[in-house]
Amino acid sequence: MTVRALDELVAELTEACAGTVRGGASLAELSTLRVGGPARVLVTAESDHDLAAIGQACLRHGVPWTVIGRGSNLLVSDHGWPGVAIQLGTHFRGVEIDGRSVRAGAAEKLPVLAVRVADVGLTGFAWACAVPGSLGGAVRMNAGAHGGDMAKHLVEVEIVRLRTGIRETWPASTLGLGYRSSALPDDAVVVAASLFLEAGDADTVREEIRSIRSWRRAHQPLNEPNCGSVFTNPVDGSAGRLIDEAGLKGHRQGGAQVSTRHANFIVTRGGATANDVARLIRVIQDRVRETSGVELIPEVARLGAFTGDGGVDPVAHGTGGDLPAGVDG
Repeated sequence: MTVRALDELVAELTEACAGTVRGGASLAELSTLRVGGPARVLVTAESDHDLAAIGQACLRHGVPWTVIGRGSNLLVSDHGWPGVAIQLGTHFRGVEIDGRSVRAGAAEKLPVLAVRVADVGLTGFAWACAVPGSLGGAVRMNAGAHGGDMAKHLVEVEIVRLRTGIRETWPASTLGLGYRSSALPDDAVVVAASLFLEAGDADTVREEIRSIRSWRRAHQPLNEPNCGSVFTNPVDGSAGRLIDEAGLKGHRQGGAQVSTRHANFIVTRGGATANDVARLIRVIQDRVRETSGVELIPEVARLGAFTGDGGVDPVAHGTGGDLPAGVDG
């Protein structure tokens, strides 16, 4: 895309959208790994109309889109990404609780939602305090932790199709929810979700959340830049245990390091690059394959081209970031 075409795209989106539009915006600032280059355009969508305008502009200009949410579980190329990155603004927040039914906007932070429902005595959702993403990302990837996942609570989701700009409601049974996956189309932006939870005792649920948070502080690198669990757990196994057994705790590639607290986490140091992270992922896969015969599958979503490891972004209109991983690995 030429500079003129980029300027035209920014101008078109600025005119069409109520939300903020930024050309050449850094995605490292918005990624929990704190590495990577800029998106061609970053839009904070504040309405269904904004999402429709983004979809139509992308189709006209032939550029991809992606929803980055809170930037968790996202690895952006050092060269950046030549598309429109979307964040959902405050219009897509809010929580409504009616008895055991909960409806929340997709931009709600999952840990905040976990506390909200605990405070009214709803149980079964405490695990969500451990997933540092948004509700929308949690739906798309069927996020889970500590024995729970979205599929156990989800009733229906509301999506906006970027190709049409139309809001649709899909029952949970039609989402094809699997382990850290769903069958939502690439152009479907989750904008709200409805859950059904069990009644319980608020103090008991709050104590469960405190226990989960205490476990995380003891076992995960919460105070260092990371993207959550890097790999899905193999069947009847633990990715973290396999990486540890391969002798890779503390192993470095440039400024990227396998966490010494939890081997299924990669942390970044000063001067780290996205390519350091990508190379370290490949080293881990190769070593675990050699030592245990298991092929580890990354959970982290990539945007852009990476040097030397064969990893590139999807050619089709993107699915992108804020795809929260499970944290039990």
